[in-house]
Amino acid sequence: MGWSRMNFEHDFAGGSIRATCGDAIGTITISNPDRKNAVTAAMWRAIPQAARILTDEAHAHVIILRGTGADFSAGADISEFDSVRKNSETAVAYEALNSQAFTAIRHCRVPTIAAIRGICYGGGFGLAAACDLRIAERGARFSVPAVRLGIAYPADAVQDIVNALGPQMAKVTLFTGAPMSSEKMVAAGFLLEEIEVDAFDQEVSALAHAIAANAPIALHASKLAIRAVIEQDGDLLREAEVIGAETFDSADYAEGRAAFAERRKPHFTGK
Repeated sequence: MGWSRMNFEHDFAGGSIRATCGDAIGTITISNPDRKNAVTAAMWRAIPQAARILTDEAHAHVIILRGTGADFSAGADISEFDSVRKNSETAVAYEALNSQAFTAIRHCRVPTIAAIRGICYGGGFGLAAACDLRIAERGARFSVPAVRLGIAYPADAVQDIVNALGPQMAKVTLFTGAPMSSEKMVAAGFLLEEIEVDAFDQEVSALAHAIAANAPIALHASKLAIRAVIEQDGDLLREAEVIGAETFDSADYAEGRAAFAERRKPHFTGK
């Protein structure tokens, strides 16, 4: 498969997780359409690998997370639960895979966008909550039905849900497991916006291109600083300050100044 920054493709978990990159825009596609893109254990394991390869090998400046076809994701593949989540011991191992996937998205060095169509349930909701930005097609549906299955949602994923929804909406979402509309998710602040069906791909692409056009080091510093504020982490804030200071000695800063003076678009390389 292709291995350049401008034309990159790599499949994981038998093709059910796909990483692609072009124009510095990476995409992780969840592809299990026969089960509404439900995420198997192998797919959970592959998501951190896909995020890592897009940043380290394909040099993506932004990553879009999306599902194949009509749905984002129905969440964890319940058909596996009799084996991978049959008791507390296996559940702990399984939830470690969940946590690693959520962490890979949450801590990804580049901005992440959840592009949501159709169903966004359970673990799919958790993946979307771990993203920096979320846009949905009008009519998308959201739910975290863990309590209806008699299980608790992973605690680290609850952190993302609280940050994305606010405490009260997070409580009603987790306490009831009830489906919610894209309109309600916009009002709650979970979604940046909801887009009409015929304009959805265009709007997602426009946002990704607007982000990818900017300097990667500056984006990284900004993302770390925002995380530090959200998590109230002094060490992370100091790390963001160090990276922010490095931008002033970067080639991208020189390029940004030159482009401004010459009234042209800058071409940033992340150096």
